[in-house]
Amino acid sequence: MSLADVLQSGNYALIDVREPMELEMDGNIEGAVNIPLGEVEDRKDEILSIEKPVVLFCRSGNRSGKALEYLNSQGLKDGYNGGGWADLQASL
Repeated sequence: MSLADVLQSGNYALIDVREPMELEMDGNIEGAVNIPLGEVEDRKDEILSIEKPVVLFCRSGNRSGKALEYLNSQGLKDGYNGGGWADLQASL
């Protein structure tokens, strides 16, 4: 399934890996859970327990790509890099 298919289905969890300060400055996507990249390893069980596709995003897609790579190595089966938050928000 592609990212576009997942977003169109409406059945997904959004995880924003930006720092809280960035959310305050730039804004956020309603319904997204903020788990900064530096906390992903400590909170991996929380993320791995999500029973629907997980869409990770950040400012540009770089940090979310790193988070996805790590989570895939830990057993995440249905994860997607949503890229930058502004582009993702525009496609929701």
